Parts: sequence; C-alpha cells; structure tokens
Amino acid sequence: MRSGPFITAVAVAVATAGLCWADGQLPTFSYAADPRLQAASRQPARNGWIFLHLEGEPATIGFQHGYLLAPEIIDTQRTIAAVLAQDTKKDWAFFRTAAEQILWPRIEAEYREELQGIAEGLQARGAKLDIWDVVALNAWLELGAYYVPWSQKSAVPVPERCSAFIATGSYTKSGQIVFGHNAWTGYAEGARWNVLFDIQPTKGFRLLMDGMAGLIHSGDDFVISASGLMITETTISHFAGFDPSGIAEFVRARKAAQYADSIDSFARIMTEGNNGGYANNWLIGDRKTGEIASLELGLKNVTLQRTTDGYFAGSNFPVNPKLIAEETTFDPNDKSSSPNARRIRWDQLMAANKGKIDVAAARTFLGDHFDSTTGKVDPNERTLCGHIDLSPRGVAGWVGPYAPAGAVQAKVADAKMAEQMRLEASMGHSCGLHFRASSFLRRRPAYRALRPHLKDLPAQPWTMFTTATSPDRL
Repeated sequence: MRSGPFITAVAVAVATAGLCWADGQLPTFSYAADPRLQAASRQPARNGWIFLHLEGEPATIGFQHGYLLAPEIIDTQRTIAAVLAQDTKKDWAFFRTAAEQILWPRIEAEYREELQGIAEGLQARGAKLDIWDVVALNAWLELGAYYVPWSQKSAVPVPERCSAFIATGSYTKSGQIVFGHNAWTGYAEGARWNVLFDIQPTKGFRLLMDGMAGLIHSGDDFVISASGLMITETTISHFAGFDPSGIAEFVRARKAAQYADSIDSFARIMTEGNNGGYANNWLIGDRKTGEIASLELGLKNVTLQRTTDGYFAGSNFPVNPKLIAEETTFDPNDKSSSPNARRIRWDQLMAANKGKIDVAAARTFLGDHFDSTTGKVDPNERTLCGHIDLSPRGVAGWVGPYAPAGAVQAKVADAKMAEQMRLEASMGHSCGLHFRASSFLRRRPAYRALRPHLKDLPAQPWTMFTTATSPDRL
C-alpha cells in the first residue's frame, strides 16, 4: 500500500529518466516520416480523450503507437515511475530488471514485436525509453502490487480499483447486454488513462478499448471486440499471490481480448499460464448469445459463473469463499468497507431498475453517490463513483484519509453499440464533480510532492466514440 504522503527524491529523479524534451514541448511529427504510419491516425482530442487508430502487423501497430503517442508515453512513464517508487520504495531500474528477467522470457513473439515496435516508435521521435521501459510500463499494475510483495514475502493490501456491472435478459430494457465501468486509481496516473484505442490487427479481432499511452492492453479493462465479446473487470481486494513462472497478466488480457470469440475461450486464455498478477473478477458478455459471465481469477482458485438472465457486479469484493480464505485477507462481513458497501449498492440498483437498465441507466449508476452504510448521499470511498479525496477514512492501498484518488473516468455500452463498435466515455468524475489539483494541494500540503504529476480532472461530458470515427487526423 502507499506508505506515506510524500514522493521520495529517488522517485522524482527516476521519473524523469525517459524525458529528453522540455516539459510542454510537443515535437513535430509527420505521417510521411515512415510508411508504417500510413494506416494509423491520431484524432484531435475530444472532451479529454485521445482517439488512436492502429492497424497492421504487430511491429507496425507498435511503431504507430510509440510514434503517435510519444509525448504522452514519456509523461506517463515519469508518473508511473514516481508512483511505483512511492508505493514500493523501488526505483525504476528495479522494474526494468523485472521486465527483462521475469516477464520477457514468457511473452510470446507477437507481443514482443508489438512492444519492440512501441520502443522503436518512441526512439524515432527522439525519446530515450527502450524496450525494458516499455515492458515495465505495461506491467506496472502487476509488478508494483503483486510481484514486489511476493519478492519481499510481505503482505500488502491491493488497491481497491473500479466499479462495474454487466446485465442481460429480464434485467435490461432491451433484453440484451448492457455494461458499464468506472476506473478507480490515483488521480496522478488516472489523468493519463485517457486514450481510446481502435486496434485493427492482421490476426484476431478488431478492438475498441480505453487505455493508457504505452500499454498494449486496456489496463483498467473496458473492451469491445468485433468477435462479439464485451469485457470489463474489477480487482480482487486484499489479494496476495504471484507466480514468476507464469505469463504476464497484460499479455493474457490483450491476447484474450484479441483472439477470444466466446466466454469459454476468453476464460481459457486468461487462465492458461496465469501468474496471479493483477488478479481480477472479469465480467464478460457475448452479444451473439446474450450470455454474461463472471470469471473470478485468483492464482489458486478460479470461479466461472454464467447466465442469460441476470447480472454480475464488481466493486473489488472476492466471491468464492475458498479464494477469500486462501488468497486474501478480505473480511466479507464488514459492511462498512468500500467493496462491501458498493456491492450492497449494486444489488439495490439492480433490483430497483430490473427491466429498465439501458445505457442511460448505466451512466447514472456510475455517477451514484449513495453510501449504503450510512443511507445518505455522500460522495466518498463507499460510493460507486469513488471520491477517496473527499473521504476522512481512505481505503486499503491508498495513502490514509483524503488521498487524491477515486473514479477517474467511465465507459458504457450495450449490445447494439458493441455490434457497431461504439461506446460512450466520460473523462473525470462522471457525476459532474471536478477535481482541481491546485485547490487540493492548498488544502492538503502533505501531498505537495505530487505537484509535478497531479493534474486537474475536470468532469467531462459523456462522448460517443466508434471505430467509424472520421479519418481526419492530426
């Protein structure tokens, strides 16, 4: 967990390792600079989101990614390096070594080529980051909270990330699948979770997903696949476990999104070679059949539930009692904890809205401020739209009370939208409350070391994105 409110000097020093441009300077680029860029496009930013189309062979997709998002990747790496140093007291060199020695040997050729392509695209723009920086960045969610505790034989609470649901059958207005997700994380890194990727690989299925610059997977995981799958997740709270001989979670997550065409094949890809990293409860829907599923993927215990008439919700609570006992320190009886309070609220909302759930309802759910513990409307760490910065309590994995963390963005879609490869996304708190970094730092000077990385998170309007977005490009 985050052990204190200050980012150490080494964190700040390490965070600047990949930067070779002046802050705020956007290096010029040209689509004519390299033939690999011709099928790609970067759209002008809309309501806080960067929309990026990538197309081709793995190395080509990677090069397009690294080249077109070079400034954002460098900025993101600086921030993630600082966050990891704060959380783990490990410098960036430690994570580069883990990327090379622990993860790389078990990354298959296709994704090695894509990762190497990102590094080459970055270097074509004059960046100093290399392949190990790129791999470490992709794995930051599993290295910091899972690999480090395993390597130190320590028990560290996994941060409670995200609220999500998926519903079908008699629960939805159309009888078809509706799903939604908001990403919980620190506001420093969360402000960088603002890329919408349209990936058209030569093999596998086209993907529309949210993500972070430099990552080949979604990371917070909201994915629509042309195969018909609709994919999201929330982390398993208070989880512990890691297998260094396994396959990195970010590789399995990308492969499952790209190649799975059914709930069964998704579960198989995610389970094979499972290293326990970034352990999640995956919520999957297949718009072709109307079936939805919950894949609770621990390291030792895997539980797959499925239905064509019902819902599954996620708010970081583990489900399987055996998993709870063997792989977590979670207390399922503490109704005042963030995961349990939000679980109760999901059940209330699903019951109250049975037969009426659509995309509009999903947007409302993700902005919900009802605290089921107190019975009051009070935005805090126990509400579906998380505001840890407004809570006097804080939650596991974050720095004490009033930590600058919570829900940083949200996404929704239904089966019809998924068939058309469309989603709606909202950057910032979808409830409409703004986060202002300067105001927060004045009120909470203990966090002043975050100043280089903490950005404003204004609440942006819900915006539709699709793979058919205009080809006009920067």
